[in-house]
Amino acid sequence: MSNPKFQIKESKNNQFFFNLHALNGQVILTSEMYTTKQSCKKGIESVIDNAPTDEQYDRKKAKNEQFFFNLKATNGEVIGKSEMYTTKASRDKGIESVKKNAPIARVEDATKEVVN
Repeated sequence: MSNPKFQIKESKNNQFFFNLHALNGQVILTSEMYTTKQSCKKGIESVIDNAPTDEQYDRKKAKNEQFFFNLKATNGEVIGKSEMYTTKASRDKGIESVKKNAPIARVEDATKEVVN
């Protein structure tokens, strides 16, 4: 087992996003795309700030009958999405995992730094 972590990655179109990994290494939250690494880091700060507050989670059901959640910032913007779950109970466990892991997660930058 490793520590929970936010991992910053770069997409093929040079945008940035992060995944929140639980203790077991599983991804429990994925961010939106950001145009800069700095804004991506601000997104992580927002997750840390909002994760403990139950009202910030939108509990949803997809058209395919699976369950997921969105974590929102205080301004209502979605800052992270969960994976799909087969049951409400497993989705709710995912929310509890984000609440528990986000405040103590370290940040790991998995992008390649460009040196000019």
